[in-house]
Amino acid sequence: MAVSLDQPPLPAGFLLSARHGTLILRLPPRLTVAEAVTFRQGFPDWLDRFGDLRQVILDFGHTSVIDSSGIGALVGAIRIARERSLPLEAWSVHRQVALALEMTGLEKVLPVVEHTQGLLPHPPGREDQRPPLTHPSVRSLPKRLIDVAGASLGLGVTALLFVPIAVAIRLDGPGPILFSQTRCGWMGRHFRIWKFRSMVSNAEQLKATVPNQASGAFFKNENDPRITRVGRFLRRTSLDELPQFWNVLIGDMSLIGTRPATPDEVRRYAIPSWQRFDVKPGLSGEWQVSGRSSIREFQDVIRLDLRYQQNWSLAYDLKLILRTFMVLFSKNSGAA
Repeated sequence: MAVSLDQPPLPAGFLLSARHGTLILRLPPRLTVAEAVTFRQGFPDWLDRFGDLRQVILDFGHTSVIDSSGIGALVGAIRIARERSLPLEAWSVHRQVALALEMTGLEKVLPVVEHTQGLLPHPPGREDQRPPLTHPSVRSLPKRLIDVAGASLGLGVTALLFVPIAVAIRLDGPGPILFSQTRCGWMGRHFRIWKFRSMVSNAEQLKATVPNQASGAFFKNENDPRITRVGRFLRRTSLDELPQFWNVLIGDMSLIGTRPATPDEVRRYAIPSWQRFDVKPGLSGEWQVSGRSSIREFQDVIRLDLRYQQNWSLAYDLKLILRTFMVLFSKNSGAA
């Protein structure tokens, strides 16, 4: 017999029921920032209402919209379930939600039961295959065409400068020419970002020895001792970022977007901060043209990212591209 819990009452759109040690949590029609915050904050308490749980089921039968904040809440729920050794699975997943889970890799850690009521019975059509709608810039064909054209031009410049930069890096010290690192992109999906190496080859192992001069969920040190002599020049001129045009070309990034975050930063995010993943990360953006080297507060990064989302248009992108060139050719350009 199912037991519905309404004391204390659940937020609108959420419903709990339990049977034989299995907790079923029905999620609301939209799992965006407001609902995601409620979900993330309430999930541990909802689990505590039962003392003998053996399984938790997330019922997506009424949920047709999910954004990056919803993905962030699911990441938190998965982590909590693991800490409590509770198997967690998803039921009745709408195709757009399923696509979001697949694109972010969550279907690998959140099993989706295929034969549950609520799945669309027909094969997905072209509309079903479109990316989940988080921000209009993600589906903008003109923006994507600008990205492809700009990335193609940028890769041409990269090819011309590759040999002299590679020689300079190699003469400056041992190690690879290129540096790659996992970053979090649209919807929090992991991708590999590429740069010309500007630090010593064991920089990641030495990170814990360098003081963090920034506050919040990102790292910055103005005089980072891991940066090489050639690396400081590459960063000051932003030449270290030329290989990222490849990331733009294949669609992991955009010419203009938000700052690409590292997974260790994201693990410290509160749910509202996940809104920055509603758009693709950018080779440049508000953070670039607003003095990225001087930004020390994580909330300032969030503020700039959200300002970009609110103001976005193709004209605004072109304006930021122009401002990026102005910054690059100023004497104070480049990252610290």
